[in-house]
Amino acid sequence: MPDRSDRPSVAFVGLGNMGTPMSVRLVGAGYAVTGFDLSQDARAAVAAAGARTAETAADAVRGADVVILMLPSSTVVEAVLGDPTVADALAEGSTVVDMSSSDPLSTRRLAAGLGSRGVTLVDAPVSGGVKGAERGKLTIMVGGAEDDVERLSALLETMGTVRRAGPVGAGHALKAINNLLSATHLLATAEGVLAGERFGLDPAVMVELINASSGRSGSTDNKFPNFVLPGTYDSGFGMKLMVKDMRIAVDLAQELGVASPLSGSAVEIWERAVEELPDTADHTEIARWTFERTADRKLVTG
Repeated sequence: MPDRSDRPSVAFVGLGNMGTPMSVRLVGAGYAVTGFDLSQDARAAVAAAGARTAETAADAVRGADVVILMLPSSTVVEAVLGDPTVADALAEGSTVVDMSSSDPLSTRRLAAGLGSRGVTLVDAPVSGGVKGAERGKLTIMVGGAEDDVERLSALLETMGTVRRAGPVGAGHALKAINNLLSATHLLATAEGVLAGERFGLDPAVMVELINASSGRSGSTDNKFPNFVLPGTYDSGFGMKLMVKDMRIAVDLAQELGVASPLSGSAVEIWERAVEELPDTADHTEIARWTFERTADRKLVTG
């Protein structure tokens, strides 16, 4: 077992598809982790890996040097940090690391409020999906003061590659913009592949050649060959979460006076898909939804 004496104690709140493998990696690196999630099964999964678990968020964060949040939205983050029992349990001098995909303006407000009580907030959203979390290969986009980011680097590097995006809120802004781009080119790829298939092209050959050309993207390099063409649609990142991130980016642009007609159109299309697909739909299902909107589609997957 790695020596834990020189490592900060960690509370990890939010043990979902991403939070569980991320917290397990911290345990494997020698960090003393206390996990909390509303799901008893999620708590049991991290306990099996060697973490302590708590029955409430307040119990998890009490006495922790670093509190990591991996939650569905800013609304949930605000609810957790605004809970008086959690606020009272946060130790002065501790650091909250919000690794959720949150609203950057909300993040700045929360950072100011926590700072007045002697608690630092750093935002550190991630890209890389469940497989990246399992392998410790996430890209971690950190927003915070340089000294704070440096102090947290060793801990965060357990989960992936750390890149400082700028001051507090910068990580969340960049993550939302990244997911807006990712979602837009996934939709465009689905439309392009469908058109090519109608012309008589083999979708797998299309993706292979696009990956050797200037149209290459994360969608053609990863999502199509691994989740769309095999017909599994199981990347582990929900469609609703993707749309939430897209909306954060577009709303931020609007608030800053930046016109984004293409992005706005993409969000509208994705929102229609969310309305028509099950609540549990993976975000890669945007491709199947695009294909199946054409009744006489011929593309064969699986």
